Amino acid sequence: MSLIVGISFFEVCMALLTIGLAERILLGYAPATMVGRNGWLIRGEIEE
Repeated sequence: MSLIVGISFFEVCMALLTIGLAERILLGYAPATMVGRNGWLIRGEIEE
């Protein structure tokens, strides 16, 4: 229980922000075979 108590609201917000930024960067610059319509990492609705 002490592990959960040690997590602050700021840490949760920063983790969500980091994940969101990483997803945007991946969708913008990774190849379509990785993050495209049938990608193996992220299945996104991006133009191929």
